[in-house]
Amino acid sequence: MTSAVRLAQQGYFWVGVTYQESEGQTLVDGTQLFVDFQVPEEQTQAYPVVLIHGGGGQGLDWMSTPDGRPGWRTLLLQRGFSVYTLDRPGQGRSPVRPAITGPSPMPSSVETLGVMFAGANNPEHTQWPGTGLADDPALAQLLASQGPMPDLAHDHELMRRRGAELLDRIGPAIIITNSAGGPAGWLMADERPDLVRAIVALEPLGPSGPFPLPWGLAACRMNYDPAPLAAAIDLINVQATDSEPPMRLQAAPPRRLPGLTDTPIAIVTGEQSLAGPMDAGTVAFLRQAGCENVDHLRLGDLGIHGNGHLMMLERNNDQVLDAVIAWVSEHVVLTP
Repeated sequence: MTSAVRLAQQGYFWVGVTYQESEGQTLVDGTQLFVDFQVPEEQTQAYPVVLIHGGGGQGLDWMSTPDGRPGWRTLLLQRGFSVYTLDRPGQGRSPVRPAITGPSPMPSSVETLGVMFAGANNPEHTQWPGTGLADDPALAQLLASQGPMPDLAHDHELMRRRGAELLDRIGPAIIITNSAGGPAGWLMADERPDLVRAIVALEPLGPSGPFPLPWGLAACRMNYDPAPLAAAIDLINVQATDSEPPMRLQAAPPRRLPGLTDTPIAIVTGEQSLAGPMDAGTVAFLRQAGCENVDHLRLGDLGIHGNGHLMMLERNNDQVLDAVIAWVSEHVVLTP
């Protein structure tokens, strides 16, 4: 693999530009999805990769690391993939429209992200490229890019629609998500199951996580079989073992998610992340919903140590990506 990449094509576009009337003017309503793309000259992989960022982040989370090394977008291009990088509606280069989305909450801080994502006070979290404290230049770069966490129900409903429109435009793809971007991957497969070849979810926001997801994997309606009559599915706390926290699963009898049952899915968990119990709950939820082709890739078990929640930004991001691509190659025919 060479460090340089020759591109055959690159560009950008917005998906789902729609209008609203305001004071006699016709305005873009703020529900559009920004997409940039790059196609390598040596395109050796059959399917492009769609990269979906997390909560308050944006597409640049995949372009470079906070300490200036190549991000997964470049690393994927070097490995022969075309790459589509998204800014979810209301974030990054998909401009915020407060009249549509409502007032923004407070963005993240040194005190929150330093502990949660950058290894502050955890000497075993060795892969973050800094200290996770206020004097950490890498943390400063991360915080500079952060916006507020969007309203989940609004964000998920938009990603269901805009994600499906994107797949209609680009064709079959492999989807890689991170954190609060995770529900977008499930919704795109739920809406366009024939166009999603695999989903790799890096510690996705899940039913056992800190935010309520009334539809299990998302805050908006998903296509369950049989379809629920209520405005949500019935979720209960289930104690897996005495030593682990309870998981949020469906009450019996569980409904299936037919749009995801045939999709290869990998949930990836960093060894030093706080997301381990949430990820275990997401794996259990998917399997309960009939998704049999689900693997839980615990990086520590793969000999990849010291990673936290933002593994695609850490010192060994290339090693983590190689593990992801190895899994994808076992489940998807990658040669054109």
